[in-house]
Amino acid sequence: MTTQLVLAALAGIAAIIILIGWLKIHPFLSLMGGSAVMAIAAGVPYPDLFKSFSSGLGSTLSGVGLLIILGSIIGVLLISSGGADVIVDTIMDKTPLQRLPWAMALIAFIVGIPLFFEVGVVILIPVVMFAAKRAKLPVVLLGIPALAGLSALHGLVPPHPGPLIAIEGLKADLGLTLGLGLLVSIPCVIICGPVLGKMMATWVPIPAREDFLGGGGPTAGDKRPGFLAAIGVVLLPVFLMLIRTLVEVTKNQGSGFGAALVFVGTPLIALTITTVVAMFVFGYSIGKSRDKVNDLVGSSFGPIAGILLIVGAGGGFKQTLVDSGIAKVIAQGLTDAALPPLLAAWIVAVIIRLATGSATVATITASGIMAPLAVGLSPTHTALMVLSIGAGSVFLSHVNDAGFWMVKEYFGMTVGQTFKTWSLMETTLSVVGLVCVMGLSLVL
Repeated sequence: MTTQLVLAALAGIAAIIILIGWLKIHPFLSLMGGSAVMAIAAGVPYPDLFKSFSSGLGSTLSGVGLLIILGSIIGVLLISSGGADVIVDTIMDKTPLQRLPWAMALIAFIVGIPLFFEVGVVILIPVVMFAAKRAKLPVVLLGIPALAGLSALHGLVPPHPGPLIAIEGLKADLGLTLGLGLLVSIPCVIICGPVLGKMMATWVPIPAREDFLGGGGPTAGDKRPGFLAAIGVVLLPVFLMLIRTLVEVTKNQGSGFGAALVFVGTPLIALTITTVVAMFVFGYSIGKSRDKVNDLVGSSFGPIAGILLIVGAGGGFKQTLVDSGIAKVIAQGLTDAALPPLLAAWIVAVIIRLATGSATVATITASGIMAPLAVGLSPTHTALMVLSIGAGSVFLSHVNDAGFWMVKEYFGMTVGQTFKTWSLMETTLSVVGLVCVMGLSLVL
């Protein structure tokens, strides 16, 4: 029976790899197909073929899906109001030439908190190109720090989809994971951004493209929010969730005030509060009508439909792994191999990432496989396992990853140059992230 379940897992993962990598089928259908293959191979009766898949999809969307939707609303309001432009412009105006790479890393780190990776790239690429052209610097020198900041936040810090999926799958504490994720992200961004970017600029000294001049903000003459207001909204959910964690760690949630802080720091409540605040700061307070704000909120749903479907399907795949007993068998095998759980989680995520090219699929699959091993861990080490999976999920972006081609085309690089810069940066970020996680596990 054990052998059958292991083979079933391999068959399901192989089906996903073939469907995504070879046949180019949408990840939602690929995850659904992989779940079906895995269930059949595991001996699940045909009438119950999608029972676990449907259950997992529903439970995942009811938790993670709502957070992604609220995050998307905040992101759209931030961009459309010019709030993102205000943050970028203020930091750039106060930065001397020699500190520009560090400024780009800081901007990406801040803007990347509420924005999906792809959205952050679209916003920051024109800024990178303009700054590199104005300063007469290689575009890689400024581009790599920006990409490192966005990628680190994308892989390690909620409310991004990957970390949220792993938190849900491993039953980790979101506030604790958020705090540790920010802590791990700082050395990752420093080493893989300004430090590594300086070396890469000598290897690929290409100039900035001149066809990226615009931004995604408001039209000229529109009123924009102030810098402090924009920064405040971006950091508000982070602050609320971290305060909740602090209250729980100090065991003060028994008091009325402590209970209130725990409530407002609950992820769904924190993001709901931030969404309402964003509607005022990025909407009504700068002269946008109620209809305009409603239109902007509505426009935020379309771009994330695909993400929600993939995340939901990932939850279904994970639930099939769990209900069939496959995850328990694989976890026992990893235990018998005497691998440290955090290292095992990173390796599993790396393997799936290399095979499928998808950080999301890598996170989903790894969290499903590692869930049984997380049961006996402390809250801190469960959070660190989430980060270990997140670090593994960004390892070596290559030709089967849409992000690889996105970066290549935006920067006007060859395939070889993209490997020397973007792919190497992602690999380094993954390894540095693992080292930081393992280091923290020794002291926490």
